[in-house]
Amino acid sequence: MKITIVGGGFGGAKTALELSKSKHNRITLISDRPDFQYYPALYGTATGKSHLQSWVPLGVIFADKPNVDVVIDSITEVEPKSKRLIAASGNTYEYEHLVLALGAVTTYFGIEGLDHYAYGIKSEAEIKKLKHHLYMELKERRHSDKHYVIIGGGPTGVELASALGSYIKRLRRHYKLPERQVTINLIEASPRLLPRMHEKSSAKVKKRLEKLGVHVELGKKVESATAEGLTVSGRPLKTHTIIWTSGVANNPFFKANEAHFEFAPNGKVLVNEYLRTKDGIYIIGDNAATPFSGLAQTALHDALFVSRNFDHRQANKPLKKYKAVMPPVVVPVGEDWSVFEWRGLRLSGWPAGLLRHAADLVGYSDVLPIGRALGVWRARREHEADYFTPTPPAK
Repeated sequence: MKITIVGGGFGGAKTALELSKSKHNRITLISDRPDFQYYPALYGTATGKSHLQSWVPLGVIFADKPNVDVVIDSITEVEPKSKRLIAASGNTYEYEHLVLALGAVTTYFGIEGLDHYAYGIKSEAEIKKLKHHLYMELKERRHSDKHYVIIGGGPTGVELASALGSYIKRLRRHYKLPERQVTINLIEASPRLLPRMHEKSSAKVKKRLEKLGVHVELGKKVESATAEGLTVSGRPLKTHTIIWTSGVANNPFFKANEAHFEFAPNGKVLVNEYLRTKDGIYIIGDNAATPFSGLAQTALHDALFVSRNFDHRQANKPLKKYKAVMPPVVVPVGEDWSVFEWRGLRLSGWPAGLLRHAADLVGYSDVLPIGRALGVWRARREHEADYFTPTPPAK
């Protein structure tokens, strides 16, 4: 069976790995970047921990999978009738069975100036740009912002806010700058942090962040951004460091090919009980309009589901119907402190922190052999020796 997968994230990589277990399958994995990106670790890499925790080359993941071909290209069009994919490179790829796992993209909700003046941490390029900014500010200009502003009180914003203050302090010590009081502002439009979690968890996280010195502003709307700062609910806030962690939208590929898809109100693709569209294309992970879509655990769940149904097809067995599963959620808030929720269970503090470390090991082992997964997992606990770059990092 020939299967083409577009997307090298959790859903795409896991689907390819599962399908590669059968010698009867021939898999082509097409990704627009050469690395698998471990999103839960990006905030750590952005605040001084090893880059090894966030990016693993796809070539490494599939090095011992002879029935998987990895192609680096960006797919722009799909033609279901002719079963062809067209790429930005001009190349075309024929497919027999197609799985789309393209992931989400950042959206600024049309807020004026954010696309130009805000930094991000959702890709290697964004993290390098933020680190370059901090290098120029602290090493070259010998000063730091009075306010570092993070927009978005979801998991990424909370994780970053909890780590950024200590990161700035380490940078100041490294560059031999005098101690200076700085404020980490976390701005969230909703009335509470982590709105998808229980209210009690949100309250505990707010208290924890404030203990770490983070100034949390809830129910505040960012209205515009300039080179000098933000306007927040009519109030000016001076800053040269705006970090946007809020707002994701479905991959624009689907809108560009909207004739072949049907959409839910949130812009995600409608699928049937087998995660297939009307043209028989499988849509998994962030792109599918399913409960709990947008979480890494859901993408992994979808990958396992689709892969098992391919096995059932080969064995002429009845296909299973999709059943959404609520995944556990664990959010770190500083070193060795997290909040954890799963169904009716809620934990916080160091016990939840242990669960976060365990969850990361499981996450890495989902796409890597256990030995390498352990190595990457250990890197999460370390700060890189060359992290304080003596020359400006690449823009």
